Amino acid sequence: MMPMKKNISKNSFNIKTLGKCLFDSPLKLSTKYGDRIVNYVSEKEKIIFYNETIALNRYKTLKDAPVLEKAGPRKKIFFNPSEVTAAIVTCGGLAPGLNDVIRSLVMELHWIYGVKKILGIRYGYSGFIKDYGYEPMILTPKIVSDIHSFGGTLLGTSRGRQDEKKIVDFLEDNKVSMLFCIGGDGTLRGAHSIYEELTKRKLKIAIVGIPKTIDNDIAYVEKTFGFETAFSKAAEAIRAAHSEAISAYNGIGLVKLMGRHSGYIAANAALGLKEVNFVLIPEVKFDLEGPNGLFEQLKARLLKRKHAVIVVAEGAGQEYLVNENAPIKYDASGNIKLGDIGLFLKNAIKEYFKKQNFDVTLKYIDPSYIIRSLPALPTDSIFCGTLAQNAVHCAFAGKTDVIIGYVQNHFVHIPIPLATSYRKEIDPESELWFNVLEATGQIKDMFNDKIKNKNEVIM
Repeated sequence: MMPMKKNISKNSFNIKTLGKCLFDSPLKLSTKYGDRIVNYVSEKEKIIFYNETIALNRYKTLKDAPVLEKAGPRKKIFFNPSEVTAAIVTCGGLAPGLNDVIRSLVMELHWIYGVKKILGIRYGYSGFIKDYGYEPMILTPKIVSDIHSFGGTLLGTSRGRQDEKKIVDFLEDNKVSMLFCIGGDGTLRGAHSIYEELTKRKLKIAIVGIPKTIDNDIAYVEKTFGFETAFSKAAEAIRAAHSEAISAYNGIGLVKLMGRHSGYIAANAALGLKEVNFVLIPEVKFDLEGPNGLFEQLKARLLKRKHAVIVVAEGAGQEYLVNENAPIKYDASGNIKLGDIGLFLKNAIKEYFKKQNFDVTLKYIDPSYIIRSLPALPTDSIFCGTLAQNAVHCAFAGKTDVIIGYVQNHFVHIPIPLATSYRKEIDPESELWFNVLEATGQIKDMFNDKIKNKNEVIM
């Protein structure tokens, strides 16, 4: 079960719609089971959010429990496909699978629904602003036919908020019916701002988000595209670090992976390879000095096994990098610029063992930008395609201010404000973190004083 920051009510997952659906879907599916034809999804089909009795027991009856709207094609749709102009934008950092999502959106819109005009917005939300001079691309099946073979994004990307009034001016001027926003929490907050401006102007344009973050930290979503490729490829870096470590007496392999606030890549990559001895993530504090600190634990490992592998998420241990006299710096997306924990640990570990007169050989690997720019693995590519297909079904059904999520093995609709209400993190009391501790042999608290768990989790 995913940890929740707050109780959610029966109506938490209610989805906004643009109006009544009056057009027949062009898909020609079925409404009967047993006729060997794929069925439309009914608005009555719901997925119970919780799947454990301990959580469901909080509600008087099952009818009071929160449910999610199932994604998929509807029999009646809001837009007439022949009149639709769609737009696609990619924002934020790169992630494996961006081109897969773009390609699948175009193919679904063109071949399945018959949409003839699809605009590709260049360089993120900046592409909507005339002053930048980024003309939109006209996307066709031919243009996107092989882009899934490459990493990055055909459309380009950028960070930072743009004026939603000017964005809506663009949508209105170009008669856009539906906008697909592919990005992380900052992108999705931007999408919600666009929705609010559309609402003020009473414009019927569907805003559908496809969450993209290899950190896998979007709330209420079990996984995001690119994450599986990221931790699978990160495991290859760990394998290299392990080879370096075991090939030297008192060899240490240190790998820094992405994960600003959430350690999912580090945890899953470590579990995927089973050669890691220490996993350091933002959610779990750790000491450097003292009997339970990293240095002494690392020394004990080397004395016993003569090699060690450490994996650290980029957001871990930031308290060791804070300069109280220096101003906090932010990137264009409003994220605090992190210190480099990888280089810090590399130097700190070397210095510690030098003072101990204890010879070590340390190899440091940072594959972060290589990983995020790779093409998606086949399993991730499948996931990207299904997200995109459901996003198109969602938009044609007149849903708006919504993302496509994956929960309880189903693709579902989740309101954007809910998806951006907090950042998903690893619960130190979770099965996932316990699995990491079991696989690594790492002590439960690499901390010399007992500390209170920073995550208040409602089970």
